[in-house]
Amino acid sequence: MKKQTVIITGASSGIGLTTAKYFLDRGDNVVINSTTKEKLEKAYQELGAGPNLAMVAGDVSKKATGEKLVAIAVEKFGSADVLVNNAGIFETKPFLEVDEAYLDRFLTTNLKGTFFTTQAVVPQMLKQHGGVVINIGTPLVYHALGGVPITAPMASKGGIHALTLQLAAEFGKQNIRVNTIAPGTIRTPMHGDNADQTAGIHLVNRIGESEDVAEMIYTVAKSNFVSGAIINVDGGFGAGHNLN
Repeated sequence: MKKQTVIITGASSGIGLTTAKYFLDRGDNVVINSTTKEKLEKAYQELGAGPNLAMVAGDVSKKATGEKLVAIAVEKFGSADVLVNNAGIFETKPFLEVDEAYLDRFLTTNLKGTFFTTQAVVPQMLKQHGGVVINIGTPLVYHALGGVPITAPMASKGGIHALTLQLAAEFGKQNIRVNTIAPGTIRTPMHGDNADQTAGIHLVNRIGESEDVAEMIYTVAKSNFVSGAIINVDGGFGAGHNLN
């Protein structure tokens, strides 16, 4: 299988960190990113600090961060083949309590981060005559939950799903494939210690592990004929749920 250079944002913990390890273990080059330099340095050491690994700290909502990620990837490894837009935040707040500053946090980190990091990497992919962009969405965009007030993050994630389809259309002829992976509840620091309490919303009656998502990200990165897809990795949550 062709060796790729993979850029992963939000890679200091959770799905991003596990995905970085998944690609490294299979021989790919990886450039990891996080806003917090200290956390990123810790992840870098945890991943072995080897010759196939590089890191760039920075806020992905700033296009300059994406440009630096691409520059480091090309300088150190010669290409930028895969971008995993994993950086994101998720919280709950009732719709009528959401103010402009709160909404902007999600639009900035989730949507602008995905938008501008992708904008930074596409010119390099055009030079290479190909590349893969993998965004992280959620099945909650299409399968809403009453009683879980998440309008702000969903507004941003819905934008990511729409962006995925449009980018796949605009750049498909240039051999740039764009897809979204939509995880269910995954055991990560974002979901805290009580994640298992939500097992019942998944048809398989358990929450996911970060390896479940990393495996699908890897599969999509290595495939040649998947584009414009929203792929749920959600234990069947998007299809329905158990009645207990």
